[in-house]
Amino acid sequence: MNMFRIEGSALEVQHRHERLRIEPWGKDSVRVRAAQFAIPTDSVGALDDVPDGSQDPIIKIEDDRALLVHGEATVEVTFSREQAYPEPLIRFLRTSTGEELLAESREHFWMPGSRVFQGNRAGAYEIHQQFSAYDGERLYGMGQRTHGRLNLKGLSLDLVQRNAEVNIPFVLSSRGYGLLWNMPGIGRAEFNDDVTRWTATQARGLDYWFSAAPTPGAILGSYADATGHVPDLPDWASGFWQSKLRYLDQEELMGVAREHRRRDLPMSVIVTDYFHWSAMGDYRFDEAEWPDPQGMVDELGGMGIELMVSIWPTVSPLSENFADYRDGGLLVGSDQGIEFHQTIQDKGMTTPLPLAFYDPTNPETREYVWGLVKQNYLDLGIKVFWLDACEPELNPAHPANLALYAGPGAEVANIYPRDNARMFAEGMASAGQDPTVLLCRSAWAGSQRYGAAVWSGDIPATWLSLTQQVRAGLNIAISGIPWWTTDIGGFHGGDASDPAYQELMVRWFQFGVFCPLFRLHGDRDPRTPTGYAQTGGPNEVWSYGDEAYEIIAEQLRLRERLRPYIHEHMTIASETGLPPMRPLFVDHADDPQAWQVEDEFMFGDSILVAPVTEPGATSRDVYLPAGHRWVDVRTREVFEGGSTHVSDAPISSIPVFVIDGSAVLESM
Repeated sequence: MNMFRIEGSALEVQHRHERLRIEPWGKDSVRVRAAQFAIPTDSVGALDDVPDGSQDPIIKIEDDRALLVHGEATVEVTFSREQAYPEPLIRFLRTSTGEELLAESREHFWMPGSRVFQGNRAGAYEIHQQFSAYDGERLYGMGQRTHGRLNLKGLSLDLVQRNAEVNIPFVLSSRGYGLLWNMPGIGRAEFNDDVTRWTATQARGLDYWFSAAPTPGAILGSYADATGHVPDLPDWASGFWQSKLRYLDQEELMGVAREHRRRDLPMSVIVTDYFHWSAMGDYRFDEAEWPDPQGMVDELGGMGIELMVSIWPTVSPLSENFADYRDGGLLVGSDQGIEFHQTIQDKGMTTPLPLAFYDPTNPETREYVWGLVKQNYLDLGIKVFWLDACEPELNPAHPANLALYAGPGAEVANIYPRDNARMFAEGMASAGQDPTVLLCRSAWAGSQRYGAAVWSGDIPATWLSLTQQVRAGLNIAISGIPWWTTDIGGFHGGDASDPAYQELMVRWFQFGVFCPLFRLHGDRDPRTPTGYAQTGGPNEVWSYGDEAYEIIAEQLRLRERLRPYIHEHMTIASETGLPPMRPLFVDHADDPQAWQVEDEFMFGDSILVAPVTEPGATSRDVYLPAGHRWVDVRTREVFEGGSTHVSDAPISSIPVFVIDGSAVLESM
């Protein structure tokens, strides 16, 4: 029996019970699927449609070897009958050079092979996919993590959504390939020195996407073609976003907005955080605290400020809509136990009580919830939504216990934040609205197509955390999310009157100016227990003392001057998949040192940013990539690329360099 055959544009391999399918999926890219008995015909992953550029490949079949050639991606499948238990093995090669980019390796020389299916007698399997490891390989992406590393080599990462841990299972290699693990179930990725291994704890089949596009930028472009392009950023979204935990009522919030205008400080967005509602799941303002939402929206609009509202996916049993959610099957179910997966002290509760989550993978849920959001927010003119706790944030943290419309939690839980954003994007489109920005605490592959802007979650207000944010922002950019931000100053804590914290706040603002979105938020001291009465200490730009205020105010003005440049590169992101904030190697792939630098980044194609992330620092080393002359923005001194310089960093500024001749220098 011939194990190789051509089916349309695909190479199919049959060996015993396994079926393996390899087919073109975008320019220089392929999709690989494998399963026992039959490849599943449906998928809730990120690869909905075959992208443009997926022309018919060249397929060659020999007795124990087959080749599929598609642009720069050549896939070789070999079958060695010399093995005691032979299995088909895949190698990915660069077509133009013949070099090996990635190859499967067996888990054991005897058995099993490189693709392992361990069944549970219900049509699902624990699946392993093992590849070779390579000396000197550097790996980037995998969403947003708190490990503080840019290069992921040597790490073992859980494939699960958590607060500040955003699981997007895409990796870009210094060897010249990108790989998306297109499986949204719970699992693990291990980038070890001996092997690279991906594991799904429960799945119906194996599914991944591989790109051999010739440059890092081209790989990111092919990845966007495969999973979806981000919309163009709305004009209002590139300015300063003001937030704290939390403004207790309408008068407090409006007082902050009016003070910004009195001081002639820029502001584009101000935030109504959680517990502004009557009850979780009602999705409307509490009239006792927000008596005139329409008047508030209108006055803010007259100032050129958008109001963003926080929307949690939690549903209180005290909600006026709870029976509709429950009886309509719109809540996330449980494999074991009742449909409650979190606790909090919401309005009307004397103590924290159990809450349910709505199920955004259910189209009926999306229609029902959007109806409430449209009636109570959009119809007032509110079009910016903060999708908080959308991992979802479970207590206990057992995503495999969830039962969703899309499937068992063990198999599909990681798509929850993506489909939550999808609900709002589809709702806005159905209402005839332009795409908006959805501030999300979590995401999965493809979230960007729905306008998801990820922020780095509830992070500490520490110097270490600031250091980690630089790497976190660069890895999530590599993972396909061009819109990203942090809580400037960190979320947990920070005393506005403490000079040491004021220094951290200034340095964080200087970093934040060059993030895709520019946003202040945090739960400052004195902090109060979580619940509907919660509010934090002051978190306005004038809260941090006169010296810090003058520096921060100048950062706001700098951001305003940069907005035309930012939108230029946001349009590029929308069209090509190239994120505005990115590691040096994306633009300077031929410079080996650019692959080593973890604490600098490009902001667009012309600006290099070197954040200051240590207390008391007044200088730092800055590597300037080869191939350009670079201008120090502060001193206007010109340096040749390909070398490291000690750059002054007084408290008033961080080192920023611009490629010589770039017009953006005049804005800085």
